[in-house]
Amino acid sequence: MNKLKNITNRVLSNEWATLNQIDYDYQFKDGSWKRISRESYDRGDGACILLYNIEKRTVILTKQFRMPAYANNKNEGMSIEVCAGAIDKQEAPEVCIIREVEEEVGYKIPKATKVLEAYTSPGAVTEKMYLFVAEYSDAMKINEGGGLAIENEEIEVLEIPFHEAIQMMNNQEIIDAKTIMLLQYAQIHQWID
Repeated sequence: MNKLKNITNRVLSNEWATLNQIDYDYQFKDGSWKRISRESYDRGDGACILLYNIEKRTVILTKQFRMPAYANNKNEGMSIEVCAGAIDKQEAPEVCIIREVEEEVGYKIPKATKVLEAYTSPGAVTEKMYLFVAEYSDAMKINEGGGLAIENEEIEVLEIPFHEAIQMMNNQEIIDAKTIMLLQYAQIHQWID
């Protein structure tokens, strides 16, 4: 393994999340050392979930405005995604996602099954995403969802046929990485057709 030394960290911004400049000496395979400088965005870890209903052959997704996507491409500000949220300090990922399901989409699920862990942009963002799946039923619906006003959320809840979600992924209506991973996971495991 390559070696690291002389690691320094300087906070550049500490608002909604923390932007650090990390400088370090890195030893390459040829034995040479080089001084490297990177910026790293730390917003904590997150959890997301694909809710599916085998009988109805549907999934629950969300649609909401995402400023970073809009800043990159003005036509991509509204993002279709699986339900997701930031994990609070000392909170288990499963506890987080069960809470987020109730807040964002209005279902009270008893449990969630973790299927993957992934860094979606490890070159710049520290966030590890914990990906879950859970079956839902109409009987689990306890409110309309939509997110929390105190978190400035305005979330549209979408219950759509699984085959339509796959089509939306294939034609780039869905371009969110965590959502694509979970839809493909469901497709590979053939829960719904």
